[in-house]
Amino acid sequence: MSVVVCGSVAYDYLMEFDGEFGDFILPDQIHILSVAFNVPRLRKEFGGCAGNIGFNMKKLGMEPIICATVGKDFGDYRSWMESNDISISGIKVIDDMYTAQCFITTDQKNNQLTSFHPGAMEEGHNNPIPEAEGIEMVILSPDGKESTILHATEMHNKGIPIMYDPGQGLPMFDKSEVLNFIDQAEWIILNEYEANLLSEITGLDQNEIKEKVTAMIVTKGGEGSDIYVEDQVLSIDPIAVENEADPTGCGDAYRAGLIYGMINDLGWEKSGKLGSILGSIKVQSHGTQNHVFELEALLSRL
Repeated sequence: MSVVVCGSVAYDYLMEFDGEFGDFILPDQIHILSVAFNVPRLRKEFGGCAGNIGFNMKKLGMEPIICATVGKDFGDYRSWMESNDISISGIKVIDDMYTAQCFITTDQKNNQLTSFHPGAMEEGHNNPIPEAEGIEMVILSPDGKESTILHATEMHNKGIPIMYDPGQGLPMFDKSEVLNFIDQAEWIILNEYEANLLSEITGLDQNEIKEKVTAMIVTKGGEGSDIYVEDQVLSIDPIAVENEADPTGCGDAYRAGLIYGMINDLGWEKSGKLGSILGSIKVQSHGTQNHVFELEALLSRL
């Protein structure tokens, strides 16, 4: 059985700032903002939401089908995926563009400033989801606008359940488009900020949105997550760690763990806990695809 993962495959440039952004940004000067942060540490990593989710799924023993478009500089990422036995059958190379690039600066309080160049990701509408047997669900993580609409329609027309994961791509869509995604989706997953933005765009409060789907999952970073299902709210506690290194990609790890639990009928509470455990493992490693774990040991912690 397979899970389709739509979204970005990107190179991440991760920078660390030895201070707090708030000390350098003057609230009364936002309209003429011009700030430079000295970042003494820089790493280039393999990333992108679809790439990260797919990496974690593969480590969990699943067979993700990553549906994404990449550029002429995909070579290093291709080698990385092949070395991890991750299928690239759903990835299309656009020869005259660059792979998406994400530039993330993190301060001492784990606040982040992100700039994202979509590059070849904008051509995702020219890459339909590959035909495959046994697709159990699709997660629509942040992608190009046209490709998100295309892939949602494709999967909905085929009767394949959709997890809508709008992420930072949410502002690209207008009210009617977002409402259509919600109507097509079986589940919605997003963080607290995105949940509030979703309500603002649609004009629906969170209770009204929850009534339209089987479950809505809201992640809250270091405060855990809430799963709204039927008439209850399951509060999933965060997992404390001693050596927190890098929060980038924790949400993607959570999603992979959650979906593993869903596919394997662990129930919502255990699925959320598994996502939380996997996120706690990821946060202890720099980069989004450098953490290691054994599936049996992971499951035993439940």
